[in-house]
Amino acid sequence: MKIVAIGGTGLVGSQVVARLSRAGHEAIAASPANGVNTITGEGLARVLNNAAVVIDVANSPSFEDAAAMEFFETSGSNLLAAEQAAGVRHHIALSVVGTQRLQSSGYFRAKLAQEGLIMRSHIPYTIVRATQFFEFVGGIADFSTRDHVVHLTTAAMQPMASADVAEALADTALDAPLNGITEIAGPECAPLDEFVATWLGHVDDGRKIVVEDDAPYFGMSIDDDSLTPGPGARIMPIRFDQWLATSVARPHTHS
Repeated sequence: MKIVAIGGTGLVGSQVVARLSRAGHEAIAASPANGVNTITGEGLARVLNNAAVVIDVANSPSFEDAAAMEFFETSGSNLLAAEQAAGVRHHIALSVVGTQRLQSSGYFRAKLAQEGLIMRSHIPYTIVRATQFFEFVGGIADFSTRDHVVHLTTAAMQPMASADVAEALADTALDAPLNGITEIAGPECAPLDEFVATWLGHVDDGRKIVVEDDAPYFGMSIDDDSLTPGPGARIMPIRFDQWLATSVARPHTHS
């Protein structure tokens, strides 16, 4: 079966393509790096020819409100139109757990708009909402740092390994479309500050964490429900300590 991964050269997409290729499928990584651009439409008709499934893991290069909205609306519209013309039978999109609850953020308003485009299309679909990735815990620390102090909330999170995201997406590609939304998450739910503290210790980063109930998460106020899945989510197996054991402990500097 021919399966095209839009954004297939990135962190998640490359792992999805590798998994599906090992399983014997014709898995194609599509991105601007290899001549497929969902913003301009370049290469879409070619890469989607005879494709049965499309997995969209492309992300906006900018998190600024207007830029993110323009990316997801333009990319989504072009991609869905090209899929319709090519006769694609299943559109899968990677989205984010909590998207509907985080609408104070322009980025998440853009993600919700992307989901709406998919739902209104005539292509059978599955939207897979994932929790935050382990790979971005360090980025949370950096974004939350002021004067070498990391300001964090104790709100719960349930992050997961990108490898588990890729596994879930690959499985979804081989299943029938849900024509709905499904959620995936990691196996452990804990306060956000605890995950970051563990990461800082792992990379021998001496920054101090200050816990503040109202500390923002990328500019948003969150609570225990914001970043965690609802009932019925698929819980993936890789724990944070397992992932850390295989990740590279590298020196970290932050000014």
